[in-house]
Amino acid sequence: MTLNTKPNAPANPSTRDTDQRQLRAIVDAARERRAEDVRVLDLSDVSSTLEYFVICTATAGLQLNAVQENIRTKAMEAGLPRPSVEGPSERWLLLSFGSIVVHIMTKEAREYYDLEGLWSDARTMEFPEE
Repeated sequence: MTLNTKPNAPANPSTRDTDQRQLRAIVDAARERRAEDVRVLDLSDVSSTLEYFVICTATAGLQLNAVQENIRTKAMEAGLPRPSVEGPSERWLLLSFGSIVVHIMTKEAREYYDLEGLWSDARTMEFPEE
């Protein structure tokens, strides 16, 4: 039997650098397709199975799809595996890269589900536009 727990030791610097590079690729890919209010939550201190949430807002339909396609491409170029996709729907699309989960949501869905509020104990990471 395998337990799904994270080690207590902090991640080594090269792992953190890789995480930062991969998260930056996801954030930039979302912004390239005009996703709004892109946020990264560090869940490592509040979840035993997840490391990061990336949450962004897009309009329904074509923009949701354009954002997810660009994120998928850029994340895989940054070394992440092919994501599993939940949805798609006209309101919310979820891409799971293992320990990084990307939520692409309409404004209405984002306000209704309030993931940032549900995970308010998580640390918000800053990725300023370059």
